[in-house]
Amino acid sequence: MPCKPEDLADVKLFELLDEDELQELAAVVDSVSVRANEIIFHAGDLGDVLYIVGSGEVELFVKDTTGQKIVLTVAEKNDLFGELSMLDARPRSASAVALVDSDLLLLDREDLLLIFKKQPDAALNMLAAMSGMLRKVDRLLMTRVSRNVNEEMEEKLSIIQRVSDWVAWFSGSMLFLSLHALWFLIWISVNTIPSPENQFDPFPFGLLTMIVSLEAIFLSTIVLISQNRQVEKDRIRSDIEYEVNVKAELEVAHLHEKIDHIHEQMTATFADFQKALKIGSGGSGKKE
Repeated sequence: MPCKPEDLADVKLFELLDEDELQELAAVVDSVSVRANEIIFHAGDLGDVLYIVGSGEVELFVKDTTGQKIVLTVAEKNDLFGELSMLDARPRSASAVALVDSDLLLLDREDLLLIFKKQPDAALNMLAAMSGMLRKVDRLLMTRVSRNVNEEMEEKLSIIQRVSDWVAWFSGSMLFLSLHALWFLIWISVNTIPSPENQFDPFPFGLLTMIVSLEAIFLSTIVLISQNRQVEKDRIRSDIEYEVNVKAELEVAHLHEKIDHIHEQMTATFADFQKALKIGSGGSGKKE
């Protein structure tokens, strides 16, 4: 249904229009209400309209090759989204879902051309909105291009696993070796140098042998637990490297598509330019 002029007044894209132009535009711009968690469009859908959030919040997201959801941005009041598909007539590059009950304004290509005819400077506002989205995507790529395996493992560690990692690390340190050497030296000295009646563990030091054997059993088990976690960490690292390689391959393919598209546009532009030159030179020859 048509919207009201006051619904358009606060939108940055329309801030250069006067009251009469807003009234004229409101007569052709449609509005729609969506409920919370309602899908507005899916990635891959064909789209010929852009949306402006009148009220509410809309989440824009994509899913990577592993099915992980990546949130691009959350469009709030007076933000626009879905403009790329309307401009290049290609499928949607992301999905949109309403986070809360929202009211949206819908603009098609004819509505947008009407705005630009009334106020050509409004195109700069739209370009600014698009550049803002690109900057958000750039920041997202810099921070989400790959996961940190160490941070991911730290989030899943239990107290027992943390203790086992610390014990495994400490048992491989020089401090551990020095303490044991000092312990053995004192134990053997106490049980050999003094008189036999003061020796609590005489040669061949059966008590010390039992304690060290028990310690070796516990330490070997703890080290194996830590090694198993390292194997799991290596597996996650391999998965992350695979995801990064797949993402890099997709980005390269996407860049090739963009270059091909730009080449097609430039070829068509040059062809039109050559036709215009031929028509101009033909017209001037007839006048002579």
